[in-house]
Amino acid sequence: MIDLQSLANLGEVIGAAAVVASLLYLALQVRQSSKAQRTENYAHALERVSAFQAVLSQDSDLSRIFAKGVSDTSALTGLEKVRFSWLLYEAFGSFEFMFHTYETNEIPEEVWKRWSQTVAWWLNFPGVQQWWMNRPVNFTQSFTVFVESVIRDNPTDLQASQRWQQFVASSVKEPQSTQLAGTQSPESTRPAAEI
Repeated sequence: MIDLQSLANLGEVIGAAAVVASLLYLALQVRQSSKAQRTENYAHALERVSAFQAVLSQDSDLSRIFAKGVSDTSALTGLEKVRFSWLLYEAFGSFEFMFHTYETNEIPEEVWKRWSQTVAWWLNFPGVQQWWMNRPVNFTQSFTVFVESVIRDNPTDLQASQRWQQFVASSVKEPQSTQLAGTQSPESTRPAAEI
């Protein structure tokens, strides 16, 4: 027969096991919640960038202003500078959000690396640097330090900027035949009367 002390000890063991099981379940829930939050934050950041890109792709006048402004803001009228500035505030606001989600380990390092390279790309353009130095409203201090270090440590690559401008300004040429060697084109497989 089990005495009262043995039953008390057994109750303590069962209670301790229940506490451990509860803590493991809670840790699992926190981990799943954190993962869901990271995914949601990244999706939110991508939505902001997508909205920015959608505006540029759908508004030819705004696209023209942006393309002209990244090279040289002095080529823009006053109103165009305001529109250009709003575009860059939206873009850099998205970058700032990604920067902070990375700093709090809410997006993976490889994802931030891709976006930090995008920030560096845009900061290669003289017009973007001109805007940054003259922006009327600051971003957070940590993001500002990051951007200014990119500008300082990654001097403007004028050749990259010029290549981009040439790409944008050039007319699109049709690609050469992409037919694989050793294959026949559809025309060569049809009878001569159909060609």
